[in-house]
Amino acid sequence: MYRALSEAQLLGLYPKKQKQIQSLLSFLERQRRIFKQQDGLYTAVQQPEEYDRGLSRAVWVLVDFIDQVDFHSTGDFPAKIIFFANDEVYEIVYVSWGQEALISHVLSTQTDDPPHYIIVVDKPEQIASIEAPNISGFCTVTPEGQVQYYQKEEGACL
Repeated sequence: MYRALSEAQLLGLYPKKQKQIQSLLSFLERQRRIFKQQDGLYTAVQQPEEYDRGLSRAVWVLVDFIDQVDFHSTGDFPAKIIFFANDEVYEIVYVSWGQEALISHVLSTQTDDPPHYIIVVDKPEQIASIEAPNISGFCTVTPEGQVQYYQKEEGACL
């Protein structure tokens, strides 16, 4: 579903099941149902399509909330991931540098009971340019999975 995940992401999605997940990964790899790439990512195909950096970052955010999550799946543009937690719908949206106005417009035009948005940005400087209803927070994510959260308060980012 997420096309390419690291072992750390997979283990994070299934907390307290590390041994089972590692065994399952080994089994699936031996069966050639998944493939471990040179960069350590597990993929469903031997020659994966282009790596989706935004989706990978969204998965790290999902891992942060996984103990509260009832269901998760990939989302439709602009959402990378949609999940249900605490009886609420959340969408994790990745905003690459320079796409702030586009994403703000798309999120602002969703009129029917919009979900809560968690916005992943490349740099905190982008946050001031993103406006939409129901933004629960902003974050940056390192390639190693370190998530730093931010909120807007009266024109300033904290």
